[in-house]
Amino acid sequence: MKKISRINFAHLPTPIEELPRLTKALGGPRIFVKRDDQTGLAFGGNKTRKLEFLVAEAQEQGADMLISAGAIQSNHCRQTVAAAARFGFDCKLVLTGDRPSRPSANFLLDQLFGAEIITVADRADRDQILQETFDNALAAGKKPYLVPYGGSSPTGAMGYTFAMEELMSQLKKLRGLEIDWIVFGTSSGGTHAGLVLGQRLFGFKGKILGISIDEPEMELKAHVSALASQASEKLGERIQFTGDDVLANENYCQAGYGVFGAGEREAIKLFASNEGLLLDPVYTGRAAAGLIDLIRKGFFKKEETVLFWHTGGQPALFADKYSQEIV
Repeated sequence: MKKISRINFAHLPTPIEELPRLTKALGGPRIFVKRDDQTGLAFGGNKTRKLEFLVAEAQEQGADMLISAGAIQSNHCRQTVAAAARFGFDCKLVLTGDRPSRPSANFLLDQLFGAEIITVADRADRDQILQETFDNALAAGKKPYLVPYGGSSPTGAMGYTFAMEELMSQLKKLRGLEIDWIVFGTSSGGTHAGLVLGQRLFGFKGKILGISIDEPEMELKAHVSALASQASEKLGERIQFTGDDVLANENYCQAGYGVFGAGEREAIKLFASNEGLLLDPVYTGRAAAGLIDLIRKGFFKKEETVLFWHTGGQPALFADKYSQEIV
């Protein structure tokens, strides 16, 4: 396997914890959680694993600025600007939505870490504004590095390729604990693609199910399989994945991105009241709502073991948009 540049700054390995009270409340299967909300950088989250590789690539290219995009309460952008601050990059963020009159949650943290923020009202215009921001930085004599949306590039996918190696090592130490299913929230596809590639490389025998946050199932399958294939080439493996290699469920995203509903509310309350574990209102809340519904429908066998991969995002709980709706 070809070596790829990486800066080790995430707090790894993240813990695996059993959730016995939640398991009992839902009547099985046995549920565990992988705590990637504890990766350490700026309240943690899954993007920190990706940034270990993305920041290394930016440094290799001689960049002096990180530019990225997301929603107003983007967890990805919060971690990106924190990495920029830690490693001496300037940072510009293109955020979709109305600029809050009172900064809170991730938007507040973006400012605290020193990001220059450009807001875009319509998500359809974001890519154009992002490219203009990049071009303007070049014209001003900067050396920008474009961190892709969600960190989801072949380089970013390395974070979860090697997260699977970490998981396999942990399972061996946990007296041979066997996981039948990994369940998590999927959107831009980098986490999903990395897990699919890592499964192939490191021999995970269970199934990997992404609960879509905002994308149609077939589009996810196509995008994730292509990204996993491209990521394999960076490691010199040249594995060709197809949509059949990707499991995704689109049944819980019809309300739209960032729309907080009854499923998310129940999931957040169940995890909090049974396990003292906090989810976020956009990603892990929706993924957990899907997990809970699938359990109730008998999708998983009671004797199976499910690992919920917690991708972080809890600062969004304190955004004005969500905090008044949760309780």
